[in-house]
Amino acid sequence: MKRKLLTYLPENRAVLMLWLGLIIIAFFLGSAINSGKVIDEYRREHTESELGEATVWTCSMHPQIKQPKPGKCPICGMDLIPVTLGSESKSTASQLTLSAHARELAAIKVAPVERKFVEHEIRLSGKISFDETRVGHIAARVPGRIERLFVNYTGIAVRKGTRLAELYSPDILSTHRELLESARTLRAINITESPEMYRQAQQQVAAVEERLRLWGLTAKQIAEMAKSDKPSDRIMIYSPQSGIVIRMEAQAGMYVNGGSNICTIADLSQVWVNLEAYESDLNWLRYGQSVQFRIEAYPGEIFQGRIAFIDPVVDPALRTVTIRVNADNRDGKLKPDMFVHALVKSNITGSGKVVAPDLAGKWISPVHPDVIKNHPGKCDICGAPLVKPEQLGYASLNDVEDDAPLVIPATAPLLTGKRAIVYVQMPGQDGVYEGREIELGARAGEYYLVKTGLSQGELVVINGNFKIDSAVQLLAKPSMMNPDATESGSDNHLHRVDAKKMIPEHEERLRTAEIPEAFRQQLESVYKAYFAIQASLSHDQFESAIKNAAAMVKTLNSIESNALPGDTRSHWLGLAKALNKAGRDIQKAPDIAKAREAFDKLSQNMVAAAKRFGSVEQSLLVYHCPMAFDYRGADWLQNKPGTENPYFGSAMFNCGEQTAELSTIRNTQKTGRTTP
Repeated sequence: MKRKLLTYLPENRAVLMLWLGLIIIAFFLGSAINSGKVIDEYRREHTESELGEATVWTCSMHPQIKQPKPGKCPICGMDLIPVTLGSESKSTASQLTLSAHARELAAIKVAPVERKFVEHEIRLSGKISFDETRVGHIAARVPGRIERLFVNYTGIAVRKGTRLAELYSPDILSTHRELLESARTLRAINITESPEMYRQAQQQVAAVEERLRLWGLTAKQIAEMAKSDKPSDRIMIYSPQSGIVIRMEAQAGMYVNGGSNICTIADLSQVWVNLEAYESDLNWLRYGQSVQFRIEAYPGEIFQGRIAFIDPVVDPALRTVTIRVNADNRDGKLKPDMFVHALVKSNITGSGKVVAPDLAGKWISPVHPDVIKNHPGKCDICGAPLVKPEQLGYASLNDVEDDAPLVIPATAPLLTGKRAIVYVQMPGQDGVYEGREIELGARAGEYYLVKTGLSQGELVVINGNFKIDSAVQLLAKPSMMNPDATESGSDNHLHRVDAKKMIPEHEERLRTAEIPEAFRQQLESVYKAYFAIQASLSHDQFESAIKNAAAMVKTLNSIESNALPGDTRSHWLGLAKALNKAGRDIQKAPDIAKAREAFDKLSQNMVAAAKRFGSVEQSLLVYHCPMAFDYRGADWLQNKPGTENPYFGSAMFNCGEQTAELSTIRNTQKTGRTTP
């Protein structure tokens, strides 16, 4: 029996080993499961002890969302963040206390308030044009017939003194004859015998020569006429300047009157660069400021110029101001109507003066900004007295040393219309943050200038501030969205945007005014193109957005608005001009980020058009994303419910909410009127 068992075991060794392995695996698996439960329980207990007695998970975008555990916001899909309720008794009405773990989860970061000069880049676009001060109109100053044109087509380059045309004129013939007779009389008089007659003869010759000079003849031509043997009925017209012929207005054989233009010549050795600046940029721009610009014809090459004129009037349609730059063009690379992308780098002091190191201690012409000298004097071009840059809005050397502005990072303030809120870390109190309303100045790149509300050295929250504000709203304390809240803890004190807010009644009445049906139908094509751009950007389709923007610009250019009433037509033309510009900016955008910036401008004007003119076919829903463009916020239109964010795309597709519903216009065919 023993021998039989021993014989059996080796034959079943593989089976025994299999069973043994299964037993070991089951043992370790059970241990791992039990360990995981222990670890999870430890984490839960540890988190609860760090966060306080009660933790609520909320959305930084939608603080009305409250969950007892982590998860996703059901509105925008963002991760929920924890807010500690147990420690709030230690905070005042304007403060919030976060534990170390909560600060880590919210990714709170702070930065000091500083006094320093920060450079702001103003990016402008525009076109090159002729320098109007260098455009000459060449006219026939005496009546006659053009016998021959030596320059007879536009675009030809001419130099000063180049022959332009030969003119036949009876007036020239009679005046030349008078000149010869006067000169002959002068030579025949003996000055010693008849000095008075000699003087009168001299005056007669001088008067005839002056008449010829006023007719445009040069001194050399007049001298040759005086020496000739017989009078001539023809004169040559020479170019008084160098340049390019940009317009021909005469032909050989035609008769011209005194003052009739023969051609127009433009000197292109200097050109104007006309740029469009937004109102918000004017604080950074000054006469005489240096400007860099690029053109597509010469990629990588940077051209320079100086601001010579800032239009005192704002374009009522585009809300922009024309900035003119004088640019040297002796090499002839800059051609009128070329598109330009310009950059102005500017610093300002705390009192709003522009800092220009290249003009410090200099003297500048108030008419010609290129004339800059190290000492007082007069302009070499026009003779105007030179002035100090301080008289033109620039900072002096003392201002640069003593008037550095107070600045904070651009991510620190939470902006809601006219209000700006920052959260300041309380000195010596870790995790305690106080909300404070401040007054901001201009934005300079990645910084904001601060007018009042902060002091140098204070620590402001630059990351996680929106989450702090959401927690404050959850606790019904004063916050960005609800400055008048009381610390009652009731949800009724939370500010919420009405997702079905209707447009004001007076706008509704304007929008339902009698507008031709043909115009409304054309407008539907604009809506259709706009919604195509919005859909492309919300789905991160850059090339499709460019294509749809081109279609929208084409549609806008085909709209006929002559049948609109006077004021309504003026309003539409202004909107159409702004929409056209924004559409072209999307077409020219180098990447999807720039396209989204241009889409913001497009949407602002589309919302205005939708409120004014409505739609007979489309649903017009206004959406708002408060996080767009560093929390500045941005609106857009949709024709269907459900957020599709064009400013973030797939990164935060559902970020934002509906803020208004513009009622659809329906036609009443019997009366011909439109009603909401």
